[in-house]
Amino acid sequence: MSSEKVDLPGKPSSFESASELESDSEKVIVAQIVQESDHEIKYRTCSWQKTAALLFSEYICLAIMSFPWSFSVLGMAPGIVVAIAVAASVQYTSLILWRYCLKHPEIRDVCDIGRQLFGGSQIAYNITAAFFILNNTFIQALHCLVGAKLLNTLTNGTAACTVVWSVVTAVVCFFVSLPRPLSQMSHLGTFSAVTMGIAVLLAIIFAGIQDHPFGYKEGIEPLVTRLPVAGTTYVAGMSAFLNITYTFVGQITLPSFIAEMKNPKEFPKALWAVTIAEIVVFTLCGALMYHFVGNQYITAPAFGSLQPVYKKIAFSFAIPTIIFLGSLYSSVSARFVFFRLFKDSKHRHSNTFVGWATWTGIVAVTWILAFIIAEVIPFFSDMLSLMSSLFDGWFGFVFWGMAYLTLYPGAKRWAGPWRSAETLLNYAIIIFGFYILIAGCYASIKSIIIDFNGQKVFSCVSNGL
Repeated sequence: MSSEKVDLPGKPSSFESASELESDSEKVIVAQIVQESDHEIKYRTCSWQKTAALLFSEYICLAIMSFPWSFSVLGMAPGIVVAIAVAASVQYTSLILWRYCLKHPEIRDVCDIGRQLFGGSQIAYNITAAFFILNNTFIQALHCLVGAKLLNTLTNGTAACTVVWSVVTAVVCFFVSLPRPLSQMSHLGTFSAVTMGIAVLLAIIFAGIQDHPFGYKEGIEPLVTRLPVAGTTYVAGMSAFLNITYTFVGQITLPSFIAEMKNPKEFPKALWAVTIAEIVVFTLCGALMYHFVGNQYITAPAFGSLQPVYKKIAFSFAIPTIIFLGSLYSSVSARFVFFRLFKDSKHRHSNTFVGWATWTGIVAVTWILAFIIAEVIPFFSDMLSLMSSLFDGWFGFVFWGMAYLTLYPGAKRWAGPWRSAETLLNYAIIIFGFYILIAGCYASIKSIIIDFNGQKVFSCVSNGL
């Protein structure tokens, strides 16, 4: 293990105390690695590079293509400001999360954190677990929805029913979800991040070189505004903000990633690399595509604003991300359930029939639930907004403000002006998280009601772009 010393928050600041704390933390991690040494399936195997690959695959995703639509609602200047502000807040809270995990190396996932933050309450653990599984299943549902949208787009909506394409997507993702250690998925994660980056780049290029956006009407040129257009509603503005927030917020999986690192102290390397890439890619995609397409012709995802040939070429490069990222969240959910079922059993770390049959069954259930949700809420931007409001308020803001207060208990929160200012910031983060939860759910539900407008669930009607 690295000999670098980390002065962990929430403990005495003397060198001896910090060293003792870090030593205890390292001993737990070393013990976990030694315990796994004779296991057939090992979990604490990720380097920071592999963790970065998993993070890139989680964040460089199809939701990026909602940014141009968000910018069209918020206006160019507010859109860029919101994107950078959300990225900064997520980076800050992710570092708090990391420090909390360093202090508690026994943590395996966000549900363990939920229990600790609420005084060891089993009720808090169970509620966090329910939200954790729901969050991941909603993300899987989004990928069922987008998989059907992609296949309908590529086939012009004539080859099969939309429900059938959703089933096809779920089945393919099911098989990709089957590897048990996350480290085995890192290479596919890298590939999916690269191909999604190509998809975004092609979409920007095609938006710039095409004669007109898809759906162009003669004489109505694309309108690009610095500020929101007159008449922009609160529901539309909140939905646009939630789309941006959803794309940046991903802390719910970070404890699971950190728990599989050989040296968790190296996690910030992966986090900084991904955050810098996010700010560049997300902001450029939103600003440039909005600039070329304008308010009237923008869609979510923005591939729909391209002419048919360009649309199909760019959208097809998103296939690996659609498959892999949904599979990653299925795997994380399955890990949670599987580890609880076989906490001290040989089936957890051995290639037994019972172990693999149970794992396969859990993964299958997650994809069945995801398919159902995708058919009940068949709207891309609304799905993003609803997920953001339901889950990101907790797992993007409230939890990590509370984690900070736990790391700095009592009088330590007010030890000097800088510490006091940071404490006030974290109280504000908690309040903001509750605002997203309450106001976001209201806006998302209103938007879903507006968009349904008589549309049926489990519909065969093409949802292609």
